Amino acid sequence: MRSQLFQQYQELITSYLNEKREDTLYAAQQMSKWMMEQKIPPEEMVSVHAEVLKEYLPDLPQEVGDSFNILLEMMIGYGIALRKHESLVHRQKELEYEIEVAVGMQQTLLPDHPPRMHGLDVGVISVPAHRMSGDYYNFVDHGYGSLGVALADIIGKGIPAALCMSMIKYAMDQLDHPTGGSTGVLERLNSVVERNVDVSMFITMVYGVYEREKHVFRYATAGHEPGFIFREKDNSFEDMRTRGLVLGVAKEITYEEFTVKLEPGDAVVLFSDGVTEARLEGEFLGRERFKDLVRAHMHLPVQEAVEAMYQNLYEKANYELKDDQTIMILRRSK
Repeated sequence: MRSQLFQQYQELITSYLNEKREDTLYAAQQMSKWMMEQKIPPEEMVSVHAEVLKEYLPDLPQEVGDSFNILLEMMIGYGIALRKHESLVHRQKELEYEIEVAVGMQQTLLPDHPPRMHGLDVGVISVPAHRMSGDYYNFVDHGYGSLGVALADIIGKGIPAALCMSMIKYAMDQLDHPTGGSTGVLERLNSVVERNVDVSMFITMVYGVYEREKHVFRYATAGHEPGFIFREKDNSFEDMRTRGLVLGVAKEITYEEFTVKLEPGDAVVLFSDGVTEARLEGEFLGRERFKDLVRAHMHLPVQEAVEAMYQNLYEKANYELKDDQTIMILRRSK
């Protein structure tokens, strides 16, 4: 390899010093690319240059030849730094690939589409602020015309949040036709989180069960942002009552269940705190302005409504939302 490099470089130097042709400089550029592909360190190139020049100019002053020693030492440090950089770039590419795999896996943890239930219109949108989301939602069949809904916010980002999400997902997969209502579900999930999640990470969640025959929504919360009840009759909102610690902070926690009755056209509006904390023109959106946004879109089918709400937020935030956005609406059919 070195003899080949010496010969090629000698031909370039001799040609350029004799003729000063532009195409020789272009050939030098191509040779430089080849050297980088072959991972030839810069100090090796300086050494070859010095040898070629001394052979081409046998009367080269001793001082000039000696000066290459200084340049060679400098290039050794540069070469070490270059190899470290290349290693970091390679590692970055590996991490990018791993993140892409994690993003794909995370998407499989969320339902493909909202469930269909006679007499209930369900819509949901969940968009990460970055590549991976800390928000999670799910639907659980409680049987007998009852639908369970969960919305969680994992306090953390990136791959750790995705791992927590997968644990919650698989814990909830064991909850088909669960007993104990919303409080029982949260207490069981709290036990799983407390045993398996690092103490530096917390999960807020609201879990509710809609009973189609009675038209009631029974729910409990674990430190999650309170949702709204939209009342169709007078176009007003009621704040949902909340009480309960976030999941995982203590082993034995009990959660209180609340019940709301839904009249035709009434809706339950659930969301993550990234929605109300979205900054629009330098100010937080807040709960009251979010209510106005919801009210303005409740004439639409709820899936269209949540998508339009998110798009409105996204545009008003100058297409830059700092936190994950999840909005879920359950509306009793008129």
